[in-house]
Amino acid sequence: MNNINHISAATYYSKYLTDIIFSCIGLLLTLPLFPLIALAIKFNSRGPVFFQQPRIGEATPDHAVIFKMIKFRTMKNDAEKKSGAIWASTKDPRVTTIGSFLRKTRLDELPQFINVLKGEMSIIGPRPERPGFYQELERNIPFFAERTYGVKPGITGLAQVTQGYDTCIDDVRNKVALDHSYGLALSSFTSWVRMDFNITIKTLITMLMGRGK
Repeated sequence: MNNINHISAATYYSKYLTDIIFSCIGLLLTLPLFPLIALAIKFNSRGPVFFQQPRIGEATPDHAVIFKMIKFRTMKNDAEKKSGAIWASTKDPRVTTIGSFLRKTRLDELPQFINVLKGEMSIIGPRPERPGFYQELERNIPFFAERTYGVKPGITGLAQVTQGYDTCIDDVRNKVALDHSYGLALSSFTSWVRMDFNITIKTLITMLMGRGK
């Protein structure tokens, strides 16, 4: 399975243009929230406001981009210093009180508009995976790497709004089929518009209803 050959030129350039436009609009609309979120994070726990983490980006059969994804910090400072990269869990004790709210409303993702403007991410696409898990997932899940062939990872996406955070390898396995479904939707302009519209609506509902995890 290879998504690269399925993406139409009209979809590719339209998606790139909408990413730039909506990232600029998103930043302009949400920038007033940044100092409020920053103050809440600082009052709630020690540590930096922003959290940067290496992620696997757009890939080809021969190469994968690694970039630093930016988020508002939702966990205690140095939460994985001793344990290293581990899966999230339900009621994760590493997550702060403010961090839990930011995750439920998806406000922790707002700084990723910067990643989009830098060309590292898209507004909508597969969730970028952590390098620490990547080889294990690629070894155990068929067509895992192909999910980002020619497709930039997204702030939100079909898998994210359908399932939420990954807590184990089985969660990722379920998401792979959804990621490939999104990649195949890029084969035509109309199917891409329909898919992105539905994901956008579901994302807004998740944020407004606080259904994020």
